[in-house]
Amino acid sequence: MDPVKDHQEIAFLSTCYDFPWDTQHALELALFRVFGIAKGTPLLVQTGEFLQRTQKRYDDTVLILSEMLENGYDSERGRAALRRMNRQHGRYAIPNDEYLYTLSTFIFEPIRWNERFAWRALLDKEKLAAYHYWKQVGTLMNIKDIPPSYEAFERFNLDYEAEHLRFSEDNRKLAVATRDLVLGWALPRALWPLGAPVLHAMIDDRMLDAVGLPRPPPGLRGLVQGALRARGPLLRAMPRRRSPRLLTQLRNRTYPDGYRIEDLGAR
Repeated sequence: MDPVKDHQEIAFLSTCYDFPWDTQHALELALFRVFGIAKGTPLLVQTGEFLQRTQKRYDDTVLILSEMLENGYDSERGRAALRRMNRQHGRYAIPNDEYLYTLSTFIFEPIRWNERFAWRALLDKEKLAAYHYWKQVGTLMNIKDIPPSYEAFERFNLDYEAEHLRFSEDNRKLAVATRDLVLGWALPRALWPLGAPVLHAMIDDRMLDAVGLPRPPPGLRGLVQGALRARGPLLRAMPRRRSPRLLTQLRNRTYPDGYRIEDLGAR
């Protein structure tokens, strides 16, 4: 397949067949990177969505993006999800550079995660397909000045973090709310203090400092990341997935009885 012409199909196969677990968790951690950009977090705090309705805000984002990926951004449901997302974003004056940075995390965080933890790294064709997929989604969102190549967008991502990644109290509020959401999926509240350092061990120190989360104890990062890397040989030995893992079809915490695309997002 061609990474330009067939980018939707390649992105679907990579995300829903080969790396569903890895992609999902890479994008969860990508949220922390957005929260490290201090110039953009005051608006996120002001809306209250991430602090007061964290689970719903997370689920709405996952479902909207999954509708586009799983059905195609040019399908009926994909276009409906895109309209809903654009309507939500249109309520706020969000600078174009912040859109660009968020878009870049959707491309590069799964790639970086796979290089470190997945059962194989992404192929060059898969990386290019991810770039072209998200570039087209960005174009449909009316994001301007999307870098014209994979390499240029990666350079933008790194340069933007070098310039804008710094601590603010708003960063910390958003990161703590999202971290506690993730911990709540796996642990009772009484065990969150034990689980938090494990989660922190998957995040680099520069990002932890930017969002005001404590660095993990010495040695814990190596243990946690080593355990994630140990999955690789086990997964390579297992039979390949024969059906896609579709997030739109799984039971959802916010919408246990199903959802309508037009109901996703803030009212």
